[in-house]
Amino acid sequence: MASPYSSPYSSPYASPPGPSRGKQPSLSQLRAFAAVAEHLHFRDAAAAIGMSQPALSGAVSALEEALGVQLLERTTRKVLLSPAGERLAVRTRAVLDAVSELMEEAAAAQAPFTGVLRLGVIPTVAPYLLPTVLRLVHRRYPDLDLQVHEEQTSSLLEGLTAGRLDLLLLAVPLGVPGVTELPLFDEDFVLVTPEGHPLAGRDDIPREALKELRLLLLDEGHCLRDQALDICREAGRTGGAEVTTTAAGLATLVQLVAGGLGVTLLPRTAVTVETARNTALWTGLFAEPAPSRRIALAMRTGAARHAEFAELAEELRGAMRGLPVRVLGAGS
Repeated sequence: MASPYSSPYSSPYASPPGPSRGKQPSLSQLRAFAAVAEHLHFRDAAAAIGMSQPALSGAVSALEEALGVQLLERTTRKVLLSPAGERLAVRTRAVLDAVSELMEEAAAAQAPFTGVLRLGVIPTVAPYLLPTVLRLVHRRYPDLDLQVHEEQTSSLLEGLTAGRLDLLLLAVPLGVPGVTELPLFDEDFVLVTPEGHPLAGRDDIPREALKELRLLLLDEGHCLRDQALDICREAGRTGGAEVTTTAAGLATLVQLVAGGLGVTLLPRTAVTVETARNTALWTGLFAEPAPSRRIALAMRTGAARHAEFAELAEELRGAMRGLPVRVLGAGS
């Protein structure tokens, strides 16, 4: 039987063979050598990594053959590292540490709601829903690194399909191939008027009233502008809404209304934030069925984190029940 200290080249003066072509060191061989380098004793090294002593010796010999260098100087009484073994022991430990870190990272990636989540949000949603989203994330998912990007719909969709963003919070339907929508809620639109306007304070405004109103809109590119125009067309308005003044955001839009330049439509979630600061602003509610919009999460179809995003959508539905919206079921 071969001694556990035997070497593939018995003479201490013999040149070791060159690296074996086509052979790569295995992790098992590297672990065996690292254990021997640490303990300088085959029995202790074998016990430390749960390997039999003959298997350990064979693994180290196979590593020497694969690398083409002698790693150990074996005698019947002790084991020493060769000069090459001293150098390669450091490299071996670095490789094993890197593999360990790789496995830890893979395990972390399998855990839901950890790591980075890049969330894109449209400007007509971000100021009004993000407080609810952030409270939920901090409370339920403390290990999630949420990064928020506020952009218009076209930019968000480009970022999602290109992989720059992971998940979107925006108005739907999108009708974009390769994008799956997870509906959250529907919310009505409210008519915002200046004080003294004939429709101020009413709760039964017919949609047809939009045919004659001077409607103020957001700039081109905002989905809310397109939704407002669609509502006007559905109300029977021909020729489109008169657009002589536009705004980049809802805060500016309502100030234009307060100044008497016209009226506008706001989603219900934005009303309190945008009108409470100015007593010159009044609101009116539409008769049922009121014009509305649908808000959803959107992700790439077949995304690796599909189950995670579906769970987040369900949690968001629960968190948004206190808002002036109609929360939807998962299959809506």
